[in-house]
Amino acid sequence: MHDRNDPRVFFAAERTLLAWNRTGLTLMGFGFVVERFGLLLHMLRQAPGHMGRDFSFWIGLAFVGLALGVIGFSIVQFRRVLATLKSTEIPEHYCTWSGIVMNLSVVGLGIALMVYLLAEL
Repeated sequence: MHDRNDPRVFFAAERTLLAWNRTGLTLMGFGFVVERFGLLLHMLRQAPGHMGRDFSFWIGLAFVGLALGVIGFSIVQFRRVLATLKSTEIPEHYCTWSGIVMNLSVVGLGIALMVYLLAEL
C-alpha cells in the first residue's frame, strides 16, 4: 500500500473518517426533514383523530438508520487503516482517537434521535 514513513497517509485516513461523518450527518438531517415533512402534510390535511405514522416516518427513520450505519462503518474502516500504519507515519503525541470519539458521539445522538422519533406520537 505505501512504503514511505509519511504522516500524510494518516491524515488522509483521518480526513476520510471525517468526510464519512459529514455524509452521515447529512443523511441524518435529510431523514429528519423527510419525517417532519410527512408530519406537516398530515397536519395540513387536518385529518381528525389519531395522526399515526405514515410512510414518510419510516423513510425518514430509515435514512437516520443508514446514517448510523455509515458512521459506524467508517469507524471500523479507520481503525483498520490505523492498524496498518507504522509508528513513524503517525505524528508523535498526536491524538488518534479524537475522530473516533466524535463519530461515536454522533452515533449516540443519532440513536437518541431515533428513540425520540419512535417515542413521539
